[in-house]
Amino acid sequence: MHPLVRIFFTGMLVSFLGSLPLGTLNIAAMQIAITDGITSALMFSCGSLLVEVVYVRLSLVAMDWVRKQEKIFRILEWVTLVIVLALAISSFYAAAHPKVEKNIILSSTLPRFVLGLVMSAVNPVQIPFWFGWSTVLFTKKVLLPRQDHYNTYIAGIGLGTLAGNAIFIFGGLLIASKINNNQHVLNWIIGGIFAITALIQIWKMWKKKDAAHQLDKNPQELTDKK
Repeated sequence: MHPLVRIFFTGMLVSFLGSLPLGTLNIAAMQIAITDGITSALMFSCGSLLVEVVYVRLSLVAMDWVRKQEKIFRILEWVTLVIVLALAISSFYAAAHPKVEKNIILSSTLPRFVLGLVMSAVNPVQIPFWFGWSTVLFTKKVLLPRQDHYNTYIAGIGLGTLAGNAIFIFGGLLIASKINNNQHVLNWIIGGIFAITALIQIWKMWKKKDAAHQLDKNPQELTDKK
């Protein structure tokens, strides 16, 4: 197999599988698809994956600098926690008030692409994930410090993330069609997912397992967390 083809599919597969566990961004994309349509959800996903590939590029060319930004990561962890809590509260509010069908935050007037950019930019958990995978691929000589390798790797990552989000987007629409007029039930479920995500975030920060501390670990230990 040609090295660039191997790099492309490696990046795509890692990104796709890393996008499948429940998280803030994929659940947000699902809820946007249900309330505002597929186009809005795809725009949100494109905004979030653009930030992701920028973070990957940064981790490839400035690994030493990234490892030293512990204070920035801690600030972003708190910002992310506030956003997730706000999303949970908004979903619960919509569930408790049938006349309010949409999540106030996700259905704001802010363009969905920009919303995806912002939410992804303050979500640092993806940084140690890609730092770990990139280091492993460098070690195994799959990825080399060359521009064509970097560009192909990032292209695969972008496609993999989009494919992973698409499962949540279209899966959410399928679920919504099954429950018909019981939108409040789905809001309760999504609110619960956001609430659990917030609790996990708090636990990680308390146990020092958050992104600010993950970069101090062996890269092999980071490849199963996104």
